[in-house]
Amino acid sequence: MGNVLAASAPLAPPPPPSPLPPSPGFSPSLSKPDEETGLGSPVEASDRLENPGTIEDLHKKCKDVFPVNFEGAKLMLNKGLSSHFQISHTINMSSVTQSGYRFGATYVGTKQLSPTEGYPILLGDIDPNGNLNANVIHQFGSRIRGKLATQVQRSKYTAVQMTSDYRGDAYTASLTLGNPDILNNSGVLVAHYLQSITPSLALGGEVAYQRGPGVPGGHVAVVSAAGRYTNGESTISGSLGLAGCHICFHQKASQQLQIGVELEVNSRIQESTGTIAYQIDLPKADLVFRGSVDSNWTVGAVLEKKLLPLPFSFALSGMINHSKSQFRLGCGLIVG
Repeated sequence: MGNVLAASAPLAPPPPPSPLPPSPGFSPSLSKPDEETGLGSPVEASDRLENPGTIEDLHKKCKDVFPVNFEGAKLMLNKGLSSHFQISHTINMSSVTQSGYRFGATYVGTKQLSPTEGYPILLGDIDPNGNLNANVIHQFGSRIRGKLATQVQRSKYTAVQMTSDYRGDAYTASLTLGNPDILNNSGVLVAHYLQSITPSLALGGEVAYQRGPGVPGGHVAVVSAAGRYTNGESTISGSLGLAGCHICFHQKASQQLQIGVELEVNSRIQESTGTIAYQIDLPKADLVFRGSVDSNWTVGAVLEKKLLPLPFSFALSGMINHSKSQFRLGCGLIVG
C-alpha cells in the first residue's frame, strides 16, 4: 500500500540492503501492585507494547514465503570493495523481460545504530541505456527515518517517491509523497498509522489522496483500515477498504517449514485471487525451496542452493499455468 513506484513499468530490482530492523524504542517503566506487599513490581517484558513497524511491512512475513519467479538465464557477480561499499554485475537473458547488462552499487554509511544496521544507505543499478533505479535511506536520530526512491527511463524521471517514518514506543506514523508535480498540480499523498493495542494486536489505517488532470473529478481520496494479530508462531494481517481487501496468514510450522496464505479481493473489477505458498529450509544441505499455487491454476517454485565451499549460489525457477498452457523456466548463478 502506498507505493507509487509499483504503478511504473517494472525494472530489475536493485541489490537488497541489509535488513533494517525497527529503530529501538523504549517503553516507560510499567508496574503493577503486588498482592502481598502492595509494592509495585515490574510488568513482564512480554506485556509491554512494542513498536509494530510500518504498514508497508504489514504482510512481510507472509510475502517472504512466496517464491520470486524469473525466466531465462541470469548471472550475478557481487564484489565487496570494502566493509561499506559493494558492487554487482548482472547479466540477464530472457524472452519475457528486458535482457542485457546492469551495474549495481551499494554503500552503507558509518553511522552505526546496531552491529547490523548502518546509515546512510545508498543503492541503485543502471543499464547501458541509462535506465536507473536509485534508493537513499537514512536514519535521523533514533525515531525518524527517511527514504527516497527514483526511477529514470530514457533520460526522464518516471517515478519519485519520498517517505518519512516516525517510530514511537508503540506506534509508527508514515507520510509518503509520490510523483509531485507543482506545475501540473498533480501527485500522490499517502498517510499511514499503525498502533500496538496489545502485545499481540496492532491496528491502524491508511489515507491515500491523488490529484491530477488524468484523475476523474480532478482528485480522489481512498481510506482503508489495517490490522495484524500475532499468536505465537501464527500471524494474520489484513487491510480493508472500499476498493477491496487483502488478507494474509503466516504460520511457522517448524524450524524447516513455513506456510503462507494470501487472499486478494478487488471489488472494482469483481475479481479475487487466493494463493497458498510454503518455504522449506534445509540448513544442513544449504538449500531453500519455495513453492506456491493460486486459484488461477498457476504453480510456481524456486530452489536456491549454496555450492559450498565455493562462493556460489545456484537458483532454479519454474512456473506453469495449466489452464493457459504457459510454462516458464529460469536458472541463475550468483557469485560472491
